Amino acid sequence: MLCEKYTTVNIRDYFQNEGGEIGEEALVKVLSNFSCPLNQNVEKFLKEQAIEFTKKNQSVTYLVFSKVDATLAGYFSLASKPIEVKSGIFSKSLQKKISRVSEYNSEHQIFHLSAYLIAQFGKNFKENTNKIISGQELMELAKCKIRELQYMLGGMVTFLEAEANEKLLDFYTKQNDFKIFDTRMANSMNDGRLVQMLATL
Repeated sequence: MLCEKYTTVNIRDYFQNEGGEIGEEALVKVLSNFSCPLNQNVEKFLKEQAIEFTKKNQSVTYLVFSKVDATLAGYFSLASKPIEVKSGIFSKSLQKKISRVSEYNSEHQIFHLSAYLIAQFGKNFKENTNKIISGQELMELAKCKIRELQYMLGGMVTFLEAEANEKLLDFYTKQNDFKIFDTRMANSMNDGRLVQMLATL
């Protein structure tokens, strides 16, 4: 069981007790121990934006720690995001599922819906800590958190964007059943196009 190996912590928990052992200063110190040379945007977000985004309710970041030695193994950030999906690119069974939680524009054949966004997702590579957790285990922890939200709020669609990298796309589509529905240009021209994917959990 993943819960026996890892602890998932909402970074809001650090904001509750500025005078004790936890607090924003302690959180910044924890985040400084994260390194992701494979994707500098993942590292930059955690160290420079995650706290502010959480305070502004733009997203919430969850830290994943090993229960063996409390090492920061990885993190993921979740948010709610409206998306538009063309109906014709999916199977009828998937369209039926999406239709339950969306509004359909018959003129343009587009579903309008709110989805759970996996906004950021990454393992910690500092001093070989990437061996503590697999990418699949980290994804399962993110899915577990989304299922908790679904239990409280409803909804069923999870959405993410990824670089057009074959290994990454295989991970999301073949191992985690995400379906590609569109692409868009990244905010930074240096990042090229992002592939947009969704899954029903």
